[in-house]
Parts: sequence; C-alpha cells; structure tokens
Amino acid sequence: MSTVTVPDSKRVFKIASIPGDGIGTDITSAAIEVLQKLAFLDGKFSFEFDHFDWSSENYVKRGWYMPTHGMDQLKKHDAIYFGAVGWPSVPDHISLWGLILPIRNSLNQYVNVRPTRILRGTTSPLAKCGPKDLDWVIIRENSEGEYAGHGGTTHGHSQHAIATEVSIFTRVGIERIMRFAFETAKSRPRKKLTMVTKSNAQRHGMVLWDAIFAEIAKDYPDVEWDKMLVDAMTVRMTLHPQTLDTIVATNLHADILSDLAAALSGSIGIAPSSNLDPTRQNPSMFEPIHGSAPDIAGKGVANPVGAFWSAAEMVRWLGQAEAADALMTAIENVTEAGIKTKDLHGSSKTKEVTDAVCKELESILGSK
Repeated sequence: MSTVTVPDSKRVFKIASIPGDGIGTDITSAAIEVLQKLAFLDGKFSFEFDHFDWSSENYVKRGWYMPTHGMDQLKKHDAIYFGAVGWPSVPDHISLWGLILPIRNSLNQYVNVRPTRILRGTTSPLAKCGPKDLDWVIIRENSEGEYAGHGGTTHGHSQHAIATEVSIFTRVGIERIMRFAFETAKSRPRKKLTMVTKSNAQRHGMVLWDAIFAEIAKDYPDVEWDKMLVDAMTVRMTLHPQTLDTIVATNLHADILSDLAAALSGSIGIAPSSNLDPTRQNPSMFEPIHGSAPDIAGKGVANPVGAFWSAAEMVRWLGQAEAADALMTAIENVTEAGIKTKDLHGSSKTKEVTDAVCKELESILGSK
C-alpha cells in the first residue's frame, strides 16, 4: 500500500475521497475538516486526500461513474472515504452497480461492520432503553448473497416478462464472514453472537449458511451464540435490545437490520460503516449509512455524526487507536452538550456540529 514514512517520522496516509451525491458532499467535507484537525493535533500522522468526483450529476453528463482505470487509482491509497451515492435522475440500481458495489467487490471488501450504540446526549425512541441496553456490532456479509448480481430479465417489454434475482452462497464466503463474526464477538466483553437466518423458507443457500455457522462455532467454545429468523430478529431488536451484542447476517438482511438498529439508537444520521478487506491487500472503505438524502441536500442541515464516526473507524483501521478514541470522545462531548442536528432533536447546522467537534478535539488533544 501507499503509506510512507517522511523524515520527521510522521506517517502520511493517502485517502481517496469520493463525496458522491447529495449530502454526501456536505458530510465528506465536514469529515475531512475534522480528520485534518485530528491529525494536526495528534502530531503522529497526517492525511493526503485525493478527491474523485464520481457523482450522479457527472454520470448523467458522461455516461459513467468510475473511469476504466478507477479501481487502479483507488488501490494507490491506504483507505477510501465515501460520502453517499444516489440521485433522483439516475435509477438506484444504476448508481449502486455503477459505483459502490463494484468497489466493494473488486477490492475484496467482504466484511461490512456496522456498530450501533446510544451516544451520550442522545436518546432511543424505545422507552427505558439506555446506553447499556443497546450496544451492538452488526457484521454484514458484503460480497455475495442477495447482492451477488446474478440473474436477468427476458421478454422485458412484453406481458410475459420474467426476471430472476439469484442469491449466491459459497462455502468460502460463508466461512470467512462467520470467522470474522466470531472473532469480533470474542473480542467484546459479553462474548455473545447472534446469527440471523431465513433457512425455514430459503432451503438451499440459507441452509448452507446455517450449517457452516454451526461448524465454525465449534472452534469458539468461549463465545455464546444463538440463532434467529430475520423476521423474529426485528421483534427482538425492538423489544429486547439488551439481549443482543454481536450480530452476523447476510448482505440483504444486515443491510435492513442495520438501518433499524440506527433508528433504534436515535437516528440513521449517526450510523457508521466500514467495508473491510481483512487481508489488507486492498484499501478498505468507510462511509456513513444514511445515503444521499436529496430532500435536505445543500441545506447545511445534514447530521455529520455518522460521517465522523466512520472517520474514527478509518483512523482505527489505520492503526491510530488513541486518535480514534479521542475523536469518539469529542463527538460524544458535543452531542452531550446539546449541539445536535434536527434528527437528534436539536437545532444545530452541519457546520456548527463540525466546529464544535473540532473545538473539542483541541480541548482533548491540545493538552497532550
């Protein structure tokens, strides 16, 4: 990878920035400002950002999101910071398959990690649900399953149209995500893992999913585990959040459940995600999960907390755990002080939250 050491021993991390669409541009700008402040105050590392304008607006103009050599450009970086993709002028399946899904697949980002918890100063819509009751990590299979892209349409312009969407489940794909999930659960205090399935109705791929999970579980006797059907899981998340800790699910199921988890923790605007290549042979990608939100784009009201949390996860992945912890502390100091956007029942703008986080970083790291 492209990380270098300069004469003053400060590490320089090269980051590919893809702001994308809608509020993705707003929150990416805010995240970069916070990251630069963090690096300056920490003093042990710095960032160099390369910006790639692979937006839907440009797609409409030129007919492509990413150039043919785009993946080679991304591979020159230590990590990728992604804003959001999607705009009303482009069908959603075109924007996803034109940009973010090819990046995940081509760069072997087979794990998607989505932590969820109630931050200080925020509240869950669930009655009597506090920070100790909702602290989860959702591990999403990120390379196959329902988003494998297999299938097709025939007779599409007739009354006899037929479309197939084929889910792909492989032993290799299932084994590696299950091991990652068990290792994650093992590293957390409760050492508890819940596997989500739908093998009662999906009798081939999901049955294999269940079987391989049971095989892998034998290698982790110190991890307590259970199994839930995905529909029952939504009920458990809502009524008994304290019974959950680490969760592993398929590409589609985890995509849906993590949105529910974000809402239950206070707002989808605070939720981060990490698209990881655990082999570290390719750059991993970090993004908030909220999407492009065209209805509030350009208004300066987007919640940047999910972007900041994603940035903290990137910093941690790059080996700077203390700096990542400092950023998370700054974020929670700000939310606890009541400096929050509308979705968190506050009145602050994106810039006000950003400025407040930068100021908190000065307080935390300025005294080092």
